[in-house]
Amino acid sequence: MKPALTLHDRTLKLNRFPIRKIETLQAWDAADEYLINHTHDMELDPQRPILILNDSFGALSCWFAERANVTSVTDSFVAKQGCIANLTANQLPSVNIIDCLAELPKNPQLVLIKLPKNNRLLTWQLQQLCHLLPEDCIVIGAAKVKEIHTSTLKLCEKFLGETKTSLAVKKARLVFIKPNASLAKPMPEPKTWDVPEHDIRLSNHANVFSGESLDIGARLLLNHIPQDYKYKDIIDLGCGNGVIGIKAARRNPQAKITCVDESFMAAASCTENAKQNLEAPEQLTAIVTDCLADIEHSSADLVLCNPPFHQQTTITDHIAWQMFCDAKQVLRPKGELIVIGNRQLGYDDKLKRLFGNVEIIAQNDKFIVYQSVK
Repeated sequence: MKPALTLHDRTLKLNRFPIRKIETLQAWDAADEYLINHTHDMELDPQRPILILNDSFGALSCWFAERANVTSVTDSFVAKQGCIANLTANQLPSVNIIDCLAELPKNPQLVLIKLPKNNRLLTWQLQQLCHLLPEDCIVIGAAKVKEIHTSTLKLCEKFLGETKTSLAVKKARLVFIKPNASLAKPMPEPKTWDVPEHDIRLSNHANVFSGESLDIGARLLLNHIPQDYKYKDIIDLGCGNGVIGIKAARRNPQAKITCVDESFMAAASCTENAKQNLEAPEQLTAIVTDCLADIEHSSADLVLCNPPFHQQTTITDHIAWQMFCDAKQVLRPKGELIVIGNRQLGYDDKLKRLFGNVEIIAQNDKFIVYQSVK
């Protein structure tokens, strides 16, 4: 893992967030380097904003912070904190960091997009931009070659404008899009669907995990959420649209439910879904943070968790481990962690090592529901 990005006689020290003692992944990729190299000689107007979308840990924001009026747009709390930390570490001026649901600054001169894998998020962002961009704005997307599909280019053509691609460099490619305001369409409503067996209706903003249907892991976990008056404080960790937290609230009306996710769109969806599905929506609070970093230690009786196995575009198991460690810290003595996981992920070994105990409470061909007690 290289700790520093060096280009054009300039070096930035960049770290992923949160910083780990042993880090095998770097905080930027070849697509970032390609964008930096391509835009190096551009003359930028310091009065007009540039927009940077989906900047994983702030590599692009750091590079442009001294050159232009930067607004970074992200749905990730972790990416936001990584950007802030890297700006500080390199003694760079701050940039404006907003979430994907916020209003974008007007009259940008340059838009750099790290193209997301999620086509719903890409569509949302392209439609946002189409309503906003002047004709002279330069729009450049970037990603690994293997992540730029024909469908990606068709979405860019359909929702923003004429699209062309570059040659590949270091297995990365650029996508050039010419804004066409005549393509502007009304912004899409959140995707809404029902879970009839639990009488739940869910609204999902564009970047919510499994935003078009209930994922099969959550479907199994929904049938094994405990009900007991001993639960006063319950946490839905990695809440997504909040379906697990909503079910926990219904089964335990005496409990305060805290739903936690690092996605701003997930937290917004969760809040909307609590209003739609709970008689007392104030029973549930959704917050955006990194795992349980902002939750008081020894403050919860039950943590429910459906861990992700990727960070941005990288597959990793360290997020699940961080979730389990954080859960142990926030649980009261005798508090319970209930986890759903693909049986191939081997969560039982991790939970046994951390808690000293683990029990299988349900399983099917693909998933296992585990319980550990503090």
